[in-house]
Amino acid sequence: MSDPVAEEAQPVRARGLVKRYSEVVAVDHVDLNVRRGDVYGFLGPNGAGKTTTLRMALGLIVPSDGAVELFGRDPMRAGARALRGVAGFVEAPRFYPYLSARKNLELLAALDGGDARAAIGEALETVELTPRAGHRVGGYSHGMRQRLGIAAALLRRPQLLILDEPATGLDPAGMRDMRELILRLAAEGITVLLSSHQLPEVQELCNRVAIVNRGRVVYEGAMSDLRRQGGAGYRMRTTDDDRAIAIAREQDGIERVARDEQGIGFQADEHHVGALTIALGAGGVGILSLAPELASLEDLFFRLTGEAPTADGGLDGAAPPSDGTLVEAR
Repeated sequence: MSDPVAEEAQPVRARGLVKRYSEVVAVDHVDLNVRRGDVYGFLGPNGAGKTTTLRMALGLIVPSDGAVELFGRDPMRAGARALRGVAGFVEAPRFYPYLSARKNLELLAALDGGDARAAIGEALETVELTPRAGHRVGGYSHGMRQRLGIAAALLRRPQLLILDEPATGLDPAGMRDMRELILRLAAEGITVLLSSHQLPEVQELCNRVAIVNRGRVVYEGAMSDLRRQGGAGYRMRTTDDDRAIAIAREQDGIERVARDEQGIGFQADEHHVGALTIALGAGGVGILSLAPELASLEDLFFRLTGEAPTADGGLDGAAPPSDGTLVEAR
């Protein structure tokens, strides 16, 4: 039966969400706005408060202050009814390792009731596990277990899919498969809230993002807006890069001049770029290519939080305080 409130309300709306553990404030007045159709990245280093926020959103732990609504329903007031149309997993999906993937899904479908059992075949096909459906989950790779977790969530035919660090621990091929799967689900109309500390994945997947650091949101909005806020960046190739760099560094308004394997990068407004091209021509330097370049999410995150990226594009950070027993959101 349809829920008229859910059909009108946005998938996730949090206001002033707080979680304290004695003297530690794990989540500090967080506001979130996940809209229908979003692939929404919830980004931050380990220990920033991402998982704690998701647990409050799913009603797994009680907020110290503030409130969160899923399709207009507060889990603290509506209980399990607030999770109608919502599925996913927090930290990692759990299964019986000695049972097959299909049997695990059958047990979960029995808990959900309704037509969940009829969705098993389609869910396995969606995550490309049909050929291994009869194999024991204990023999699955980490990436296969992550995909099985998404299959379990799809049994509920969700409108909102919440995924906590789905790409953590995956090899490059596994990360590619996970990325393609999430994009397919989004194309089918499922809103995705994706928690991650993997900057390249968030940049490729998400149209909107919230960046959280030390429990506080330091940015929330469109990914494109965030990258534009990083300043007007440009990438240039010339006939004499050494001479071009020397000229650029002498020009007013040309900042952060640096060379890498792609050429010369710098920041400037259009007026100063025009003056630079004139100066390069006068200096006998030909311009082979000149194009605007948006700031990377990695650069912007560092500017907003001061957190240093790791070699794999992730972020350093301490582990959060324990929220208790892991519970899959079903």
